[in-house]
Formats: sequence, structure tokens, C-alpha cells
Amino acid sequence: MSSLKKILITLTIIFMTLTINLSATPTEDNHEDAIPTYGSLRGVSRFLAQHSTGLVKCNKNPRLCRAKTSPGPDCCKKTCVNVKTDKQNCGLCGKKCKRQEICCNGKCVNTMMDKNHCGGCNNKCKRGNSCTYGMCNYA
Repeated sequence: MSSLKKILITLTIIFMTLTINLSATPTEDNHEDAIPTYGSLRGVSRFLAQHSTGLVKCNKNPRLCRAKTSPGPDCCKKTCVNVKTDKQNCGLCGKKCKRQEICCNGKCVNTMMDKNHCGGCNNKCKRGNSCTYGMCNYA
């Protein structure tokens, strides 16, 4: 076999290996369903924890939601959320806030007018002041 053929075969193998490795590497977009690699996940091998994409959801293993990088400790519709702050699951799974509202401590509030949450969660206006356009005592 000539040296040129050996070089071409070697380059082809390297190219294929790189292509396979890059396509198998998870991206940050796929992190929602991936299993975290730390903490106590008994029964799940490290290989599966690193390479799973959507195989395990929180409805089958709710402990996944208590992991450090989880978006929240609660499992709603197979997804980890925080019902104290999630606008789509405010206080309870499936309870959606209206378009102009946000979720503060599990309650839907309009921060443009609520004097206990004026402009943001837990931003109370002083006694006697009102909340207008998200600002205390605007007028």
C-alpha cells in the first residue's frame, strides 16, 4: 500500500472520529432533560447521567428536581420548575399567570399596580403610597 493511501485512510479515520465525537457531545440547549452528574442518583450510572438526553424525566424520578442545577424543586408535566416563581405553574402545577402578571411567592401579581410587589416581587411601597406603573407614589 502506498504512503499516500495510508495518509488518506488515516485522515479519513480522524475526520470520522471527530465527526462522531462532536455530534455526540450534548449542547447547552439539551440541559432540561439531562440528568445532573452530581449528588445521589442511586441506580443511575455515571455514563447514563452524562449522556442521557430525555430518557429520564422528573415524573419517574422526582429527586432530579432537588439537584443543585435544577430550575426548581417541583415536578410539573415531567419538568422541574419552581412553583414560587414560575409564571406557567404559579403556586400549583398548571396555574398560569395572566400576561401582565408575574409569580411572586406562588401568587400571580401585577407588579405595575400591586403596592406589596411594586415593580418586582416583595418591593413594598411605604404606608400611604400607591403603586402606579411599577413605581411607588408616581403621581
